[in-house]
Amino acid sequence: MSQTFEEFGLKPFLNEAVQELGFTEPTGIQEKLIPVIRSGKSVVGQSETGSGKTHAFLLPMFDALDPESHEVQAVITTPSRELAYQIYGDAKQLAKHSPVPIKIGNYVGGTDKMRQISKLEHEQPELVIGTPGRIRDLIKNGALDVHTATQFVVDEADMTLDLGFLADVDQIAARMPEKLQMMVFSATIPAKLRPFLRKYMQNPVVEEIPVKSVISPTIDNWLLPTKGHSKNELIYQLLTMGEPYLALVFANTKQRVVEIADYLKAQGLKVAVIHGDVPARQRKRVMREIQNLDFQFVVATDLAARGIDIDGVSHVINDGIPDDLDYFIHRVGRTGRKGLPGTAITFYSPDEEPKIAELEDMGIVFKPKQIKNGEVVDSFDRNRRKKRGPRAPKISGSLAGKIQKKKRTVKPGYKKNIKKAISKEQWFEHRVEMRQKNRTNRKNKKASSQRYK
Repeated sequence: MSQTFEEFGLKPFLNEAVQELGFTEPTGIQEKLIPVIRSGKSVVGQSETGSGKTHAFLLPMFDALDPESHEVQAVITTPSRELAYQIYGDAKQLAKHSPVPIKIGNYVGGTDKMRQISKLEHEQPELVIGTPGRIRDLIKNGALDVHTATQFVVDEADMTLDLGFLADVDQIAARMPEKLQMMVFSATIPAKLRPFLRKYMQNPVVEEIPVKSVISPTIDNWLLPTKGHSKNELIYQLLTMGEPYLALVFANTKQRVVEIADYLKAQGLKVAVIHGDVPARQRKRVMREIQNLDFQFVVATDLAARGIDIDGVSHVINDGIPDDLDYFIHRVGRTGRKGLPGTAITFYSPDEEPKIAELEDMGIVFKPKQIKNGEVVDSFDRNRRKKRGPRAPKISGSLAGKIQKKKRTVKPGYKKNIKKAISKEQWFEHRVEMRQKNRTNRKNKKASSQRYK
């Protein structure tokens, strides 16, 4: 029998918040980690995208918060502003059910730092959420006091490492008490992350929630070749062919995002754009508009793949395959969430065959598709030639005729004679081919010598 959230023994207001969210039973990572975190142990949690990881740490953290202490008790760092906003939104939803107000600080780069410092001089939040650089700056300025914190979450630790923020996280952790409950969540645990874990965590509980499938089984995963086609036109066709509820188009570079968005806008589509050069305030506004379904089409870089959690994404289109194949999984994982159906469409060119093969080795299954007469139809398997096995030797018409005339009563040595005849014919064809080749070489040589006389 499945466990319920009530069985965790959380404070009543948290059960109310969970009911409002519509959660019926805990996910695998929630079931395993909520009791461990409530017991005060440090944890390392590995799980797939969309596994319910955020509430696996938020619920026990809120359960431990003392709203009347008026000091920092817990800190959560995330590598992207979007992810910080998402976790802040989830935390606000839990906090609004609390009988005593819980103050939550959200501190990310690109926002008004002086205003944040001024506010912190008057009161400290019980829960801090933000990006490593901004939190570190506020601590260095003496505005944010984290020496009272007893819990520290490093979310998306592998991405934090990849983006070069681990040194900032290290400086934040160094300002916290020695007796600290640390929770590290990551899709993978790279070797370069291990020294940091050893520095701050003694005998943590490590929970790796096995991936049932690399991508959700509710996702229809299509593969479309782009040879001889304009990718911009293909994207426009796919977006206007059906009626997507909300479609995300991912590109590998900011420049390509702008190109796609400009093309789609020129065709009359209303498009939201998200990439690293969009100012933080504008990105926050665009994200709010996307959440409110003011946009049906969003074009973004990978910044959005791991930092945005939008319900109801019906389609994901990959303009190209990212160099880091983990990002492919995070992109596709934006659709097919919470058991809903979704469609992921990936464009590929011949030079991307090795990446496709690598993704298939990871257990990802593609359905080959093509656009024909304005419709998406099944296509041929890219690996069909490999699967066919060795080709039969080419046989001339006369020899094929001899084989076709084979009588029901086969004479002794018939098979042997046919094999000999095939071999003889192939040898003869090879001689003709070589003779022709030598003749062509002699002609070229003669023409070349005459040219330089």
